[in-house]
Amino acid sequence: MFKIKAFLCLILFFLMIGKTHASEHYKVIVNSDVGLESVTANVLRAIFSMRMKTWQDGKLIRVYVLPDDHELHQTFSKETLNVFPYQLRSTWDRLVFSGTGQAPTTVSSNEEMLQKIANTPGSIGYLETIYLNDDVKVLQIK
Repeated sequence: MFKIKAFLCLILFFLMIGKTHASEHYKVIVNSDVGLESVTANVLRAIFSMRMKTWQDGKLIRVYVLPDDHELHQTFSKETLNVFPYQLRSTWDRLVFSGTGQAPTTVSSNEEMLQKIANTPGSIGYLETIYLNDDVKVLQIK
């Protein structure tokens, strides 16, 4: 019985380490004019599902994402937002087809993501950490 409990504890430990390590290879980034330093996962989910349209100071939020089949988009959706990419796409399509909103802007690469976030006031996206520079601000996730 003790061996089974120890084994289960080890599995749980390695699962937690794996998730932490995986989410360290990318960061949520915003334009340097955004007045936030951190957000909750629920706020991020509201932003990326296009339900939250303005920052606390009233500035419009401009959302950028990578293509649905991009590995980073899939990882970000599942690990940070806790939704599958097809669920996000379904939400965005419903907004567009009903005329009640619009989908985020899709960029083709990490380089384009960095350029768009750095040059678009109020913008938010995600980026592999190797592409980070001082032109954007990293948001901490609480």
